[in-house]
Amino acid sequence: MALQILQPGPLTTIQDLGRRGYMKDGFPQSGAMDDFSLVRANLLLGNDKNAAALEMTMMGIHARFDAPCAFVAAGGDFGGSWNGVPLSPNTLYEAKAGDEVTFGAAKTGCRCYLAVQGGFDVPVVMGSRSTTLKCRLGGLDGRKLQKGDILPIGAATGAPKGGSFANPMPEGEILIRAVLGPQDDFFTEEALHLFFSQTYTVTAESDRMGMRLTGQPLQSKNGTDIVSDGIAPGAVQVPSSGLPIVLMADRQTTGGYAKIATVLTCDLHLLAQARPADQIRFVRIGEKEAREAAKLYRMTLTTL
Repeated sequence: MALQILQPGPLTTIQDLGRRGYMKDGFPQSGAMDDFSLVRANLLLGNDKNAAALEMTMMGIHARFDAPCAFVAAGGDFGGSWNGVPLSPNTLYEAKAGDEVTFGAAKTGCRCYLAVQGGFDVPVVMGSRSTTLKCRLGGLDGRKLQKGDILPIGAATGAPKGGSFANPMPEGEILIRAVLGPQDDFFTEEALHLFFSQTYTVTAESDRMGMRLTGQPLQSKNGTDIVSDGIAPGAVQVPSSGLPIVLMADRQTTGGYAKIATVLTCDLHLLAQARPADQIRFVRIGEKEAREAAKLYRMTLTTL
């Protein structure tokens, strides 16, 4: 059983929940930018939550199933169709052999996930099927998809649940929760206030490594260079420009700029769906509230 790629879109890769435990060796974690959409689609299909899916960015694919297969298109609405009939996002469908799915430009969100029952059965590399383009690692030969690619589909591990799930895309000013630190002491009180009070704009230079934001620059006390240390998901680095970069799935393993704050992991899927020109505002919360939010998010990702 396989899916044939007739048109790949500008950036489509295979992703699961990422390659964990290897950042100490210099390998990015990678994985789905929007883990909420990936996991919920897999649950709907009866898959393990870590099953590999296709991550489409800003524009989607055209593909053909060679055998019957259940599938879900989750996340952003890319105007998907199944044999010419419009698809509803986050809804389970049952394809037959020869059926085709087509996705266009993003109508909402930035990323759409095509998940299939059984997941895409590409080789596991260091515990993950995720593609890391910079390292040419995982996925399909460590690269984005190309026209003519044949993607094997694994055996089903559970019965599809059927139906759909709610997955609203962010709109308007996107509120992103963050805790201070670990290097907030590098910044003036005015900069800390400005970070949490101004509205930032997502730039076109944003990618899977980092969400680059523009706004009023943040002032440091004596520069933002530090001895390189480890980078957590959602770390907000501030280079010499004073403009924050939120580090995402393909982030580097270490970095030498001060990190003014860290975005809650449970809000990173919202950032993952932000598009160039979208507006972001950070909301400061405490560590206790952050732990409670993380606990609730983990519960959300275990059930439909």
